[in-house]
This record gives sequence, structure tokens and C-alpha cells, in this order.
Amino acid sequence: MRTRADIEKIEGRQLAPYAMRAADSWGRQFSETEHASRTCFQRDRDRVVHSEAFRKLEYKTQVFIIFENDYYRTRLTHTLEVAQLARSIGRNLSLNEDLIEAVALAHDLGHSPFGHAGEDALDQRLKKAGLDGFNHNQRSFEVVTKLEKHYPHFDGLNLTTEVLVGVLKHETLYDKIAQTSVVGDKEFAKKLRDRACSLEAQVVDKADSLAYLNHDIDDGLTSGCIAAGDLKESVLWRRAVEMIQRPGLIETDPMFKYQVVRALIDMQVRDLLETTSACVDGKDFLSLEDLVKKAGKGIVNFSAKMVEERQQLQDILFEKVYHHWRVERMTSKARRILNELFDVYLDNPKQLPYDVYDRSKRYSEKELYGVICQYIAAMTDRAALDEHRRLFEPYQKV
Repeated sequence: MRTRADIEKIEGRQLAPYAMRAADSWGRQFSETEHASRTCFQRDRDRVVHSEAFRKLEYKTQVFIIFENDYYRTRLTHTLEVAQLARSIGRNLSLNEDLIEAVALAHDLGHSPFGHAGEDALDQRLKKAGLDGFNHNQRSFEVVTKLEKHYPHFDGLNLTTEVLVGVLKHETLYDKIAQTSVVGDKEFAKKLRDRACSLEAQVVDKADSLAYLNHDIDDGLTSGCIAAGDLKESVLWRRAVEMIQRPGLIETDPMFKYQVVRALIDMQVRDLLETTSACVDGKDFLSLEDLVKKAGKGIVNFSAKMVEERQQLQDILFEKVYHHWRVERMTSKARRILNELFDVYLDNPKQLPYDVYDRSKRYSEKELYGVICQYIAAMTDRAALDEHRRLFEPYQKV
């Protein structure tokens, strides 16, 4: 049977010099005894999987509201796809797959119900109250450092610094770095922001953007919000179609969609691996921070040509899918539901559960807004809809 020390020795022999080894981890906020048979990053992954926030991802929207169709991605299936893509990329770059998986599984824990529509609704409510606003990356950090309650001696999951930096500094086209204040230890969060982002966390960022771009095409085609003809303006799309051309395969064939999405992912992953390898090969460095300083922020990246082609395809999706009238109708309804829930709690916060709203405490307006926001953000789509029915429709079971 392998011990933790055995696994760490294997990492030392097999991982690239620019990879993060468990034995060299920057540690945890609160000291813990090391596990006998699991590395620190393996423990992080397991803690995330067993968290309440991770289980709730099953009923949270990615793009299309989960009740619209069983085919569409949920926040959970998206997270699993990100983890799978990121591990495959990391293996090719000889990076630490356990660290990659831990960051990937944790990166979306802070999402509100109804996807980005729900996030926008909560963000606007908080800003109207003079607060910093709502950012799901920031809330993911709050979930794993404060809101999950599993251990008697500290709040949160006490994940390693490498995972926390990856969560806090996660950034894609959708997800900008959280620069606002966080709940909990603000000095600790500030120290993490000063840390270099591991290559493993950078891989997760790119895998996230790969997953949502290509799988939103899949869901968009399935929904009928976009057609293959709409995507022909994209150079990347046309190249993918050329790769899969075979006699008898036409755009209306169900196999066409799966093959072209597969080709899109393959082209982008190959470009990412080649560009990243060229960036790190031949560079002398003493530490991760030294490598980041020498190579710049985007060590794990696509080529300039691929960045341009991906943006062209993304622009088509924004126009044709994310702003399709059916999607706009769904997102408008989602914002209305969350705003109505916010208003009814604000009018009478005693409708909130006892463990959420302390009846013996006097809350300022800003504190009350924060309490309500956290309560709503923790809901799944299903829970938010059920709560809305209970509060606004007559004769619903309380």
C-alpha cells in the first residue's frame, strides 16, 4: 500500500519542474496533521466533493434553466467537464492532476441560482445598498473559507493555499477576478492575492473557457437557438467542419453536432498545449513566482491566432444564443423571481429561518442585505422556485 510519502516521491520524479508538488505546498491557514495515505491536494479534492455547495451544483443553471430540458448542462455537469478537460491538459504538461482537480471542482461553488442572471440580480441589489456587489468567484472563496461548516476548530474547509489562490484568482471571459472585500479574514485574502497563480490553476481557467464555449455551442444547437449556418462566419467553426467532412454527413445529421464540437475542442487543446510548452521550455527559474515574473501572467495560454478565432466564435454565441429571445425570457424571469424573494425578505426578515436570521440581533441595513444575499445565493434553482411559490402563490405548503 502506498503512503502519502510514497506518492510525494512519485510526484518528485514524474512532474515537470514547473509543477506544484504536494510536498512543497504553501500549507493551510490552520495547521493540520498530514494524512497517512493522501496528499494535501487529494484531501482538498475530497473535501470539496463532500461539501454541501458541491452537491447543490446539480440543480443550478449553466445557461439554460435546468427544467427546460434534461439534455442541457447544469452547473455540476459543467464543473465535471472542466475537471476532465483540465486533468487531460495537465497530464500532457506533466502538472499536478490532484491540484488541478481540486481547483476545478471548487471553482464554481459560489454560483447563485439561475446562473449569471441570478448573479446580476444579486449584484445590483447589493450595489444599491452601497455594498461591494456580488461576485461568484469571491463567494466561492467565502464558501470554502467560511460558509461550509464541517470542522469544530475552524470555519470552512481549510483548503491549501494553492487551491484557495486558484479559486480567488479564477478568471475567464465571464469570470473576472474578485477585487471586492470578502467575508471573513480579509488580511488572509489579501495575502493570497499577492501569491502567484500556479500553472495548475491557470490550466483550470483555460479548461473552463474551453468547456463553456464549446458546450454552449452544443446546448445552443440542441435548443434550436442557433443553427450550424449561423456559425459559418467563424473561421474556427469552418476549420472544424473541414476536419470532420465525410460522405453522407450533413448539418442536420445528429452526428454532425457531436463531431464538430469534438473537433473544436481538439483544435483548441492542441493549440493550448503547443503554446504553453513553447512558453515554459528552456526557461530557467528558481520558483513558481520566478517563472511567472519571467514568463508573464499568461503562461498557460492559446496562441494569438487562436485567441482571435475563439473571440470571433464567442461573439456569435453572445449574439445568437445568450441574447436569443428564449434565453432573454428565461433570464428575465429568473431576475424577477430573485428580486421578489429579496423584497419579501427585506420587508419581513423574520420569514428567514432561525439559523439565518438571529431574532435577538439588531441588524444594520447593510448587514441585512448581506444576510439575505447569502441565503438566496445558497439556493438551487429548484429551491428558489419552490420558495417563490410558497411566498407568492396561495395555499402552498409552508
